[in-house]
Amino acid sequence: MSAMATPVLAPVREARHAELGLTEKDVLRMFELMILARTLDERMWVLQRQGKIAFVISGQGQEGCQVGSAYALRPGVDWVHPYYRDMAVVLTLGMTAHDLMLSAFGKFEDPSSGGRQMPAHFGDPRHKIISGSSPVITQVVQAAGIALASKIRGEDVVTVTYFGEGATASGDFHEGLNWAGIHKLPVIFICENNLYAISEHQSKEMAISNVADRAVAYGFPGVTVDGNDVLAVYEATKRAVERARSGAGPTLIEAKTYRLIPHSSDDDDRIYRTRQEVEGWKQRDPIVRLRQYLQEQAILTDALERDIKARAQAIVDDATDYAERAPYPNPEDGLKDVYAEAR
Repeated sequence: MSAMATPVLAPVREARHAELGLTEKDVLRMFELMILARTLDERMWVLQRQGKIAFVISGQGQEGCQVGSAYALRPGVDWVHPYYRDMAVVLTLGMTAHDLMLSAFGKFEDPSSGGRQMPAHFGDPRHKIISGSSPVITQVVQAAGIALASKIRGEDVVTVTYFGEGATASGDFHEGLNWAGIHKLPVIFICENNLYAISEHQSKEMAISNVADRAVAYGFPGVTVDGNDVLAVYEATKRAVERARSGAGPTLIEAKTYRLIPHSSDDDDRIYRTRQEVEGWKQRDPIVRLRQYLQEQAILTDALERDIKARAQAIVDDATDYAERAPYPNPEDGLKDVYAEAR
């Protein structure tokens, strides 16, 4: 009589975050950052509608690609050139709700500009965050220049810049990528493709489906990823960072995502997209998706989620109260740091 064969057990696969080198604390922190960004963004919309702040341009719905990518960087070491929706990026890198609310109110203590810049022009030298310009996509050529300087100096530093898919129609996008490809610069270009350049759908902006396909023309990889999957974006960015640090050159990452509310507080998105489309994308909300993952992994309980949301609300309440009371800039400082001053 033959002996029974010993059954071969399939190896137990690690949780997805663990495979990426992330701890339970890391993925909870990602969730906390996304909740904080959403809570802060929602409060700014209320304040704008109350007439307390002038303008809001939102990142609601794009928190997954923002936190996932920024979490792969070294805060205060790597250079970051964000674009105007990147509230969750700068929160991940060390800016605070106080900082961002002071900017929204245009107060003197705003670290981005001392209250003289438009809201959402994030900048903070303490965290190596470069303030953006109102002209679209200027940050791409600037990021390539920063990366070139880092390479010349022999620094172990990566530069990352962000933009929307509509900006890729501008000349600066192509010039920046071309320069980065020629010189194999340690730079990562991240396109948060939310399908709309203000009111124009992607199908009216370009004849291709994936922005990432454009990278091949400049001699480096382009990667398309689900931008509402925070772990997928983290993985793609981590690989791009490793490539850049090794001297292999740049990467273009396209994160497919969606903005859940209008382009800005001055926009009516009902003119150019249906409510059915918006509601469909709400089912793919990156916060909801990460919540489901954390619950499946027994990392997040209902009680812990309530605590996280309560903390975020308290942080935003405190930032709002502080910024409302804070002083405005002095009128005589209007030209400070604009023209050279005689000594």
